Amino acid sequence: MYPRPFTYHRAASLKDAAATLAELGPEAKLLAGGQSLVPLMKLRLSSPAALIDVGHIQGLNYIRAENGAFRIGALARHTDMAQSAAARHVPILHDCAAGIADVQVRNWGTVVGSIAEADPTGDWAPVLLVLDTEVECLANHGRRSLGLAGFIQDAFTTALRPGEVMQELRVKATERGSGGCYLAFKRCAPVYASASVAVQLALEGATCRQARVALGAVALTPVVATESAKALEGSDLNAKSIARAAEAAAASCEPPCDGRGSTEYKRALIRKLFTQAVNVAARRARGESVEVSHHYA
Repeated sequence: MYPRPFTYHRAASLKDAAATLAELGPEAKLLAGGQSLVPLMKLRLSSPAALIDVGHIQGLNYIRAENGAFRIGALARHTDMAQSAAARHVPILHDCAAGIADVQVRNWGTVVGSIAEADPTGDWAPVLLVLDTEVECLANHGRRSLGLAGFIQDAFTTALRPGEVMQELRVKATERGSGGCYLAFKRCAPVYASASVAVQLALEGATCRQARVALGAVALTPVVATESAKALEGSDLNAKSIARAAEAAAASCEPPCDGRGSTEYKRALIRKLFTQAVNVAARRARGESVEVSHHYA
């Protein structure tokens, strides 16, 4: 199926894109990598009256460490993140980027575009939620920053205001003695996850000092599993404490029964993914180099 007719505008800068978006109104959409929007347009699930193309703006594909944070530009591709030397210091970022779909999608899709789409089954939101992540927004009247947890409001719904565009993501650098892991279960590489788990830990000796847990693809927005994190904090990471935290993670969500599996099936996936992710995150926090990959049916 072909998309419905639309007008095409090629932005010269993000400021130009914001101005054009404000002028054209809510029926206009931004186009960056297009890996989410274009398929929806072909299915006519999205029919914008106008597209504002920001994909050719120079200088927005940066990923750099600066002032204790990683800055991810609006046009940084998944491949850019997977190959980034800076991101190698935060392995959970590499886990996510390297496991997204296939080479074509990774080469075109953008990290910021994924967050802007707010797809409940997307990979990036759970990962960035277990890190300290802020969204930098730009509009004609100025800029503003807000935390990622407040930015994603519902399925496919964000806190972006009319005429506002996302300029970058800022991820606070992780501290020494910390490590994370992101794992997803997918029917095959090109599709979205049936369930996913992101874990970030900070250790003091054998004890977990701080934990953050986020679950993806099991609700209309990513689930921050607070009780699961509390079950890890202050405990030695042994089979018993991890199993208790895995149960808390599974209990924190009510996954929809759909073509990807039943509610209990997805909770079983959460338990399994969580257990592996915690073990990998702990090993990384202790300084080990551990490679992981997603699970496929």
